[in-house]
Amino acid sequence: MESFGKGLVLEPFFATVILAGSVLRQLDECPLIEPLVEGGLLMSVAYAEPQSRYDLFDVTTTAEKSGDGYTLNGHKAVVIHGEAADKLIVSARTSGDTRDEAGISLFLIDGDAEGVERRGYPTVDGSRAAEVILNNVQVGADALIGEEGNGLAILEKAVDEAIAALCAEAVGAMKVLVDTTVEYCKTREQFGQPISQFQVLRHRMADMMMEYEQAKSLALVAALKVHSDDPVEARKAVSGAKVQIGKSGKFVGQQAVQLHGGMGMTDELSVGHYFKRLTMIDVMLGNMDHHLKRFSKAA
Repeated sequence: MESFGKGLVLEPFFATVILAGSVLRQLDECPLIEPLVEGGLLMSVAYAEPQSRYDLFDVTTTAEKSGDGYTLNGHKAVVIHGEAADKLIVSARTSGDTRDEAGISLFLIDGDAEGVERRGYPTVDGSRAAEVILNNVQVGADALIGEEGNGLAILEKAVDEAIAALCAEAVGAMKVLVDTTVEYCKTREQFGQPISQFQVLRHRMADMMMEYEQAKSLALVAALKVHSDDPVEARKAVSGAKVQIGKSGKFVGQQAVQLHGGMGMTDELSVGHYFKRLTMIDVMLGNMDHHLKRFSKAA
């Protein structure tokens, strides 16, 4: 993921392998793992809803018993690469009220199943997402992932693993911005000398490097502890890293754009595109404010 961040890769690896794969990996048996690993299957996880913001348990999509299977109805928002996914993992409520943590189940449905409406659109960073509308989608009992009503725990663990991966991607993007900015300042001349000789700008570049190193350190901690047997320790490591990634990504991106001057504002320069991706990573799966609150609750 760090290398993907350096290359600004827009392939659906995160949605398919990281997020959906993390859900499937928690099952005892899953025949989809092999085609997913081989690259012949695209998947996405539809977990967010228009009203839910970052709360995975805020689910209004319903799954009602219907014969031997279920009938799904609801609206899933900002499904990353959901427009092209062959299969979708959907969170739906089989019991309880809208914001109850119990009663949430996960279902595997075909992306082109009858009753599934997908409206795709580009995101700020050049990737793709979709609004997924479920209108009386009929699925069999075998579409249920794990136990009925206990899907939230599976989803939360998969999301934590996905956040750790996003942090690594952000570290790769920040590294490119730091290196690119330093190199530019060494070649851009003003008043007869490279602007890298100006003390104020040298301080800025040093601060960029420090933010990058802090982000990298906490991303490594998250990667090491996300599979910890202690769920509180894992949660704190992941949320702490996500907060630092948001803070560092914003600082590094802003400084990179400003130190490149007017050309830093153009789409022709890669700097702005890396900054857009860092901005998207900050708001994906919980922004700084959300994870600060989550960290404080886990402490």
